[in-house]
Amino acid sequence: MTAKVQILLAAGGTGGHMFPAEALAEVLLRRGCAVDLVTDERGQGFGDRLPQVRVHRVPSGGVVGKGLGVKVKNLARLGFGYLQCRKLIRRLDPAVTIGFGGYPSVPPVLAAQQHQNRTVLHEQNAVAGRANRFLLKHANKVALSFDHVKFCDNLPAGKAVVTGNPVRPAIIALAGKVYRAPEAGGPLNLLVFGGSLGARSFSQHIPASLTLMSAEIRQRLRIVQQCRQEDIEHVAQVYRSAGMEVELKTFFDDMPARLDWAHLVFCRAGASTVAELTVAGKPAVLVPMHHSDGHQLANARAIAERGGGWVLTEAAFSPSSVAERLTTLSAAPDRLEQAARAARQLGKLDAAERLADVVIDLVPMSKRQFLSPEPV
Repeated sequence: MTAKVQILLAAGGTGGHMFPAEALAEVLLRRGCAVDLVTDERGQGFGDRLPQVRVHRVPSGGVVGKGLGVKVKNLARLGFGYLQCRKLIRRLDPAVTIGFGGYPSVPPVLAAQQHQNRTVLHEQNAVAGRANRFLLKHANKVALSFDHVKFCDNLPAGKAVVTGNPVRPAIIALAGKVYRAPEAGGPLNLLVFGGSLGARSFSQHIPASLTLMSAEIRQRLRIVQQCRQEDIEHVAQVYRSAGMEVELKTFFDDMPARLDWAHLVFCRAGASTVAELTVAGKPAVLVPMHHSDGHQLANARAIAERGGGWVLTEAAFSPSSVAERLTTLSAAPDRLEQAARAARQLGKLDAAERLADVVIDLVPMSKRQFLSPEPV
């Protein structure tokens, strides 16, 4: 029987918005919903993984921090996207529309709200993004990834619910594995990644820290590090000069396996990163990228305050601070174990199911007969 419950997802084109949208889509399809996705020209949809999800691309563009000409152009694009989404909403008449943030989510969610459709916002960070803040007032529900989210603390009772941030099944599989701290004097497996925009400072400071450590610690380190292509040869030379073997890559297409291997992670504090670290139960030194709203710093502090890792701000990030941190932690496997346990307690393995529950609860009773029975 063809699904009669139409759900519309709206998400910016970057992975931080698309990953949770895809995880939710998979659960909703299982529950008997028809799912469509609205994104911008960058958004590739879910490809071969979920071919059932129809993709609609609408014009969009950021306006904060842009020059006047770009700001006017992008406002016009958002307006045109809104007009397109009004037609789409009238045609699809979704039971629920879910926004995952990013400017491309504004036109479809706003159009759904104007059409009196029910809407949900999912916020991945510990500071609500501008798109979600703009749409908060008229959303029926706001699903949060953290217990406390700036700009969402004063929502009416019952409007906000903590679901967590959905992660990939391969990451969820790591939740069942026991963290094994490095043995005294044994190898310490260090995984370093900074994202496409954030890897350069890692390429500068992590290798340079080696000369500030004792030979004993250098010999223990086993390092796998993400680097920009233009930095790889220089970084490799620094490691070779220190007499160290290292694996350098521009991108890890096997991140779950890398996380499984790692005793300690040095990384940024994007929403998807911290969600995966907590589900996998991995201790991390978090170096948040600077943003005007401070969302990565807030994400990192939410983990560190519960004992799941340590924050090293961009201003304090240097070869000496890295050397000090690695020297301290290499001598304290018990601290690594404690942080791993604390991180895992923060992880929400069932975030996608929780988010789907929020959506299904808003489906009008007259349409619920077309839903599949929930999995036991």
